[in-house]
Amino acid sequence: MLLVEERRLDDLEALGPGPCTAGDSKISMDTSESTSDWTPRRSADRAGALDIRRSAVAIALWLGLSALVAACATRPDRAGDAEPRPVDSSEQIAVDGAELFLLTRGADRRAPILLWLHGGPGGAQRPLFQYFVGDLEDDFVVAYWDQRGAGRSFDPEADANLLTIDRHLADLDAIVDHLRRRFGRSDVILVGHSWGGTLGLLYAREHPEKVSTLVGVAPLISAVASQRAARDFVRSEATAHADDDALASLGEIGAPPYDRAEQVVALARLANRYGGVFHRPPNWAEVVVRGLLRGLVTPWEIRLLTRASAVTLDAMADELLGLDLALSVPRVDVPVLFLLGRYDRLVDGRIAVRYLDALRAPSKERIWFEHSAHNVPFEEPERFRETLVRELAPTARTPAVGIRAGYPLPASASLRSSQLRSGPSRPDRSSLPSRTSSRATATSAGLPTEATPGAPLRSMKRSRNAMGPALRANS
Repeated sequence: MLLVEERRLDDLEALGPGPCTAGDSKISMDTSESTSDWTPRRSADRAGALDIRRSAVAIALWLGLSALVAACATRPDRAGDAEPRPVDSSEQIAVDGAELFLLTRGADRRAPILLWLHGGPGGAQRPLFQYFVGDLEDDFVVAYWDQRGAGRSFDPEADANLLTIDRHLADLDAIVDHLRRRFGRSDVILVGHSWGGTLGLLYAREHPEKVSTLVGVAPLISAVASQRAARDFVRSEATAHADDDALASLGEIGAPPYDRAEQVVALARLANRYGGVFHRPPNWAEVVVRGLLRGLVTPWEIRLLTRASAVTLDAMADELLGLDLALSVPRVDVPVLFLLGRYDRLVDGRIAVRYLDALRAPSKERIWFEHSAHNVPFEEPERFRETLVRELAPTARTPAVGIRAGYPLPASASLRSSQLRSGPSRPDRSSLPSRTSSRATATSAGLPTEATPGAPLRSMKRSRNAMGPALRANS
């Protein structure tokens, strides 16, 4: 029994400092025998008693240490923990020949995990997302992932032919599993912008058990349909404004479909001339300067971001042209929320509306942002943040999907419905995004057929996700 106990202690020491250790202190036990009282005359009648005492001590220590180890293992997940446990880490995760960059930040690591899927493909928006809506880290563990071929995951020596939709889906699955293991969760929230919304919907179709909610922000539904709608918009606006230069540029680009990055970028620039990409563009000089000063991006990174976007767009253009979510993703088994800009003419929010109306899902909702075009998070950042916190963050009454029981209400929860962080105590309701809430009308098993109009999305969560089995955190 004593040998077993010594090995148990060795195992504990090998773990190093943990939540139940102080600094470099370790538990130790002296197993040497003291001979101060030992004499041959008393050896016969004391040997048995000593063996009994040794066995009793060993059993007691073994039970005590087992309880201590169990307490240390479960302490990070204790519902009663009141102190926030922040997380701030950057990683390069090796996935099938690539080093994928992942930045994870949050005021409390017990909060819901929100994985940001940037647009493009190839358009890493991590610096912009942090700059405009970084306050989401107060209510979520926000994971900023630079997709393969984008941002800090871009490798100029890599084979661009490997940049495919299937490859991105496999990469996303590796990132999701990494976050689930690290934080001990069963699922994550996916928030995808433009192409990121496409990627999120495709992933949710294949792995609904790993996704608590899919949020599509101006999602790309059909590349060809969006290109045609954008070209029609530019031609109409240019004609109305007698903009001969724009009409000439449109003629040079030609008619869709566009299979080269330069054509896609040129059309986007023309659409932006009439507010179809940014309805209320920010002061970009100020954004760049402040972003550099805050360390969100480095000077040498900016050119690389542009190059990565062009390489990825060229590599994936043909495959994207064949993409139509109305055909490939007619149903997902997760709640869906679309956040759409009223003036979006790059992918055209009306295409997303038609898709969402036909989509079969446990619950679905769309919210219009009345002062935005394609870039909702960067045009109406306060409303964007308030909307996500209101719809997705946990409340005392309704736990967030995938969160352990007893997760404390975030400190900023009082801002959710009545107060914006830097706005009036009660915003004008007429200025808030318009909302349409609905349920799928399909009669398939497990799909609800009606819902209370305007009910928050969190009240429509699937019962199977109310409390998924927690995976053991290993960090």
